[in-house]
Amino acid sequence: MAEALKVNNEESQISGRGPERPETVRQTPEWLQRLGEYPRRFKQFLHEVRVEMKQVTWPTVDDVKATTVVVILTVFFFGAFLAVVDYGAGWAVQRILQFFHK
Repeated sequence: MAEALKVNNEESQISGRGPERPETVRQTPEWLQRLGEYPRRFKQFLHEVRVEMKQVTWPTVDDVKATTVVVILTVFFFGAFLAVVDYGAGWAVQRILQFFHK
């Protein structure tokens, strides 16, 4: 690369004129280009969403009801379990504090 630049500079010195400059081309800023591409990209995104949604296997009404019942029962079970554990831990801490308070 350096040799090519050196040869180019030597040629320009021999011809008596400086290196040729390309005409100044005004380019749009990158942020403006991205802003201009936004509608096309958004349309492409919506198209891809539609294609992916067609591939989804949707659950039946019976499946939704069954899993809803399982979730509700699980919440009640763990709520009761944690209430019992909390009550037991509170009772144990009270007994320990009463033992050392005397």
